[in-house]
Amino acid sequence: MHDRHPSETTVKSAPPIHVAMAVLEQDEKFLMQLRDDIPGILYPGCWGLFGGHLEPGETPEAGLKRELEEEISYTVISPIKLNCYNDEKVIRHIYYAPLKVSLEALILNEGWDLSLVGLQDIRRGFCYSQKAEQERPLGDIHQRILMDFIAKKYKNNAK
Repeated sequence: MHDRHPSETTVKSAPPIHVAMAVLEQDEKFLMQLRDDIPGILYPGCWGLFGGHLEPGETPEAGLKRELEEEISYTVISPIKLNCYNDEKVIRHIYYAPLKVSLEALILNEGWDLSLVGLQDIRRGFCYSQKAEQERPLGDIHQRILMDFIAKKYKNNAK
């Protein structure tokens, strides 16, 4: 048996949190939320995908459905699991679903603004917000998720 030297410490990091996020598409544009510009949240003041933290014991799909209801009063019936994006702090479960209602039919209950964002703005990494009256950046991970989705979609459509 080996004893640890008293100066050796084992730092355990917190387990990663699980979130579910939605790629909601309408007419080759993607629904994004301008996140509140407040300290303490990830990507404050940036455009991101709708979704959020899973509750204990909640499946990613159930969490996604709950978050979309809470954030924009939108019901998704059968989202399609796309991928997971993991880092040391967050496991992001990504789903796809078509957006079948107009923006006016959505009720923004969380966030600063929402918009259907086109490919040009996704590539640039910025989108104009009517409410903020300025261009705001896309969150890095959100831009990457959308660019990966778009690349895969157009690759598959070319076959």
